[in-house]
Amino acid sequence: MYVAKHHQFNDREAIFTLMDSYPLGAWVCAGSGGLVANHLPFFLDRSQGPSGTLIGHVARANPVWRALPTATASVVMFQGPQAYITPGWYPGKAEHGKVVPTWNYGVAHAHGVARAIEDRYWLLNMLNRLTNVHEASQPAPWRVEDAPADYIDSMLRAIVGIEIPIDRLEGKLKASQDEDLQDRIGTVTGLQSAPGDGARAMAGLVKMAIHGK
Repeated sequence: MYVAKHHQFNDREAIFTLMDSYPLGAWVCAGSGGLVANHLPFFLDRSQGPSGTLIGHVARANPVWRALPTATASVVMFQGPQAYITPGWYPGKAEHGKVVPTWNYGVAHAHGVARAIEDRYWLLNMLNRLTNVHEASQPAPWRVEDAPADYIDSMLRAIVGIEIPIDRLEGKLKASQDEDLQDRIGTVTGLQSAPGDGARAMAGLVKMAIHGK
């Protein structure tokens, strides 16, 4: 991934937070016929390995897991907040007109060699961890054990686990860092009044970048 000096994002904990907040990863790996892409919600296990480990699952009917023994390194891309930035928010537009639109975003790329896991205990543990994380905000969190045991067994037989120890972690934060200060402040104001949670989240990131946090 190309990262200009203004957009370097090297804080590992901040990158991990982005991955936790936007857990649907675009996983790309090498298959027998070329590159294969899948979109999976991953759980990040910070305690497993020096750079953490991603765990998730695919449908057993998905052929990707059968190609993994011969696959080389893969990458999982996590898309954080993103927003279109109009020059209309820039005071510089009225002053000199030397402004153009751009797109702000935050992303994390986790590189590693994936392996497929069929062990029932591992799969059940993985499902419990994924469920507990994503149900935590519900008023009455659903638990795996809430479903009939024979139904869960049938679900386990229909999936294959995916585990990716992270060998290399990359981050990029494009939050107007290379714009004039007055235009960055104008961007925050514009994003705060724009519709959607993504715009408001990006407004916070631009504001943090202004203050060097």
